[in-house]
Order: sequence, then structure tokens, then C-alpha cells
Amino acid sequence: MPAPVYSFVIPIFNEADNIAELYDRLCELLGGLDAPAQVVLVDDGSSDESLAMMRELARKDQRLKIVELSRNFGHQIAITAGMDCAAGDAIIIMDADLQDPPEVVQEMIEKWKEGYEIVYGIREEREGETWFKRVTAAGFYRLLRKLTDLNLPVDVGDFRLVDRKALDAFKSLRERSRYVRGLFCWVGFKHTGVPYKRAARFAGETKYPLRKMLKLATDGVVSFSTLPLRLALNAGFWIAGLSFVAGIWAIVDKLTGRYVVSGWVSTIVAVAFLGGIQLVILGIMGEYIGRIYEEVKGRPLYIVRSVIEGDDGQEEH
Repeated sequence: MPAPVYSFVIPIFNEADNIAELYDRLCELLGGLDAPAQVVLVDDGSSDESLAMMRELARKDQRLKIVELSRNFGHQIAITAGMDCAAGDAIIIMDADLQDPPEVVQEMIEKWKEGYEIVYGIREEREGETWFKRVTAAGFYRLLRKLTDLNLPVDVGDFRLVDRKALDAFKSLRERSRYVRGLFCWVGFKHTGVPYKRAARFAGETKYPLRKMLKLATDGVVSFSTLPLRLALNAGFWIAGLSFVAGIWAIVDKLTGRYVVSGWVSTIVAVAFLGGIQLVILGIMGEYIGRIYEEVKGRPLYIVRSVIEGDDGQEEH
């Protein structure tokens, strides 16, 4: 197989219902490209038939490369593993659920040929998603942009084309709590967006429930902003200031003879409020300290169980 110019990186986690349709649409897209391409499918510890289906496809298509991780490491890590194995000059990141249409890649390639080194998809419409998810996603992107010093594009996910130069810079960033779209913004380079209509999932259930969405949002905020720590510090100063004023007020009441023993309810409320603020501040500090702890251990981001090259089905351990 000639050296690929384009590499498609697709993380797979329990997507057996989508793989056949994904492969058909990829084949149609690859057939219309102007240069050789490879498809790197990263199995992120699937428990269904996804890996077996990918192995079967690799036996008949030399363009496929299957990277099997030893367990489920998470979506952002799986993307990183695929990019580490990609050999093309332009790397396209997309999901297997077909919400990000492969056909949009042609527009991204045109922008890449114009000289842009990162071309991301901008979600103009989002089909098949609840109003809650649409509202919270839009709010999060705008909030993160205000919290950080990065010029993060709004309504942009991981669906993008990345030039080899930008990818090499990205590969030097090995932090564990990864927010891939933020890391690509951090490395810089010339970038632009391609608007598209995000479709509903072709089949299956979302792999990003509310719990995982909150974790990804936390990774994005903590990885690129120290503002929560500054807010915690400011809150401490404000509360200390209010307590000082309340103490002065109590002394004045005592000296002027207006001092009256108040009920226990206000005392309990004040103590509970201050205790809650302290726990919140400790929790924020704990998030940052916990990430420092994870980084200093120096463990690898992921472990590869096997790599399967297409066509001959050869497996490398």
C-alpha cells in the first residue's frame, strides 16, 4: 500500500450497530479522494462485537489499521492513541456514530489545501439531541471561552482535520486529563472552521451521558484555567470581610446596649453556609492537586494490546 496522505482516526467503543454503515460511507468517501488514505480504528475496550467486526473488515481492506487498547481508557485517550499511529500528512478525527458526516471531510480538505493547518467542524444544527443538551453545550463552550486565555471556537467538537505539523506539536503534549479540542487550540497554527449540520446518531446509544459530559467539562476548565482557584480565593476574602463587619456590628450593639440574644437558627445557618463554602474551596483545590498527583506518577496514557494491519490481517503485539 502506498504511503497515505490522509489518515482517518476513529475511536470505537461498543459501536457494533454502526460499523457496517460507517465502513460503507468511508469507502465511498475514500474512493473520491485525490490521494491514498488509511483508516485507524481504535477499539477502546469494547464489550460487544465491534472488535470482531473490525478484524473481519481488516482482512479484506488494506487501508484499515486496528489499534486494540488493553481496556477502556476513554474517548479522548482513544483519539490520542489513534493519532499516535496515524501516518498521513492530514489527519481527520471523527466519531463512529455518524453524527459528524464523513462527506464534510471533502470541504475540510479543500481548506487544508488553501494553507490552513487545523480545520474544524462548526455545528450549526444538532439533530437528535434534547434541548437540555443543546443549551448546556452552547453555554459551556461560551463559558470556557471566557474562563481561559485561549481563543476557543464555540460549537466545535473533536471533528476536525489536522496537518502533520500541528499533529507533531500536539503529540508532545502528554497530559493525562485530556481535552483534545482545547489542546489543539493551545498549540496554535493557522485554523478555520467548516459549518455543517450535525446528524442524529445512526444507531445505538450515546457514549457521553451527563456524567461523562460533566467530567469532560471539568477537564476543559481545570486544564486551561486557574480562574476557579482565584474565585475561591476571592470568596474567602469576601466572607472574611463580611465576618469582620458582623463582628464590629456586634461590638457596637453591645456597647450601645442594643445587644439581644438572637435565636439559634441564624447561627446554624451561618455555620452551615461557611462550612459549605470551605468544602467547595477544598474541593476546587482538590481537583487541581489530584491532577498534579496523576501527572507525577508518569504512567503511560494508554496500553496497546495489539495492532492489526489491513488486508493480510497480520497482528502485532
